[in-house]
Amino acid sequence: MRAYARLRIVGLGLAALAILVGSAVSTGATQGQRRLTPTEIAAMARNGAGAGTSGVVGIQTVVLKGDPSKRGLYTIILRVPAHTKIAAHRHPDDRIATVVSGTWYFGYGHVFDASRLLPLPPGSFYTEPPGEDHFAETRDSDVLVQISGVGPTGTTYVSAADDPRH
Repeated sequence: MRAYARLRIVGLGLAALAILVGSAVSTGATQGQRRLTPTEIAAMARNGAGAGTSGVVGIQTVVLKGDPSKRGLYTIILRVPAHTKIAAHRHPDDRIATVVSGTWYFGYGHVFDASRLLPLPPGSFYTEPPGEDHFAETRDSDVLVQISGVGPTGTTYVSAADDPRH
């Protein structure tokens, strides 16, 4: 691909991001300027598996920005304990995620299929497109994942029998 075409694609992506952020600003969904060190984040209140999570018991959520249950931009960090399996589910919003620590095993599909899991080490990036089924697991270590999206978010399991909230 030519350099000009790549720059044009990047420019279009930045324009789309500006529109997305602008819509969050216009809805009052921002919290203003915020800087957090890892120590400050570690000291923040941790909730159980709330809005924007799979609802699996043991998952801890820290909300860094916004409110996943309301309209607007949000960012959360999930701490997923070792040996956690998350069945196929989906979210209504378009989400992006980065693995902060640990190895996250993540796959796309309508049912949990271990052969479709891809190991994502720290620094890995992935997407959760709106309405697209996905599943995940941790193995021998806890995993921290940072997720951003535009709420409100929610979680719908492919099979209601897999939903840990019921």
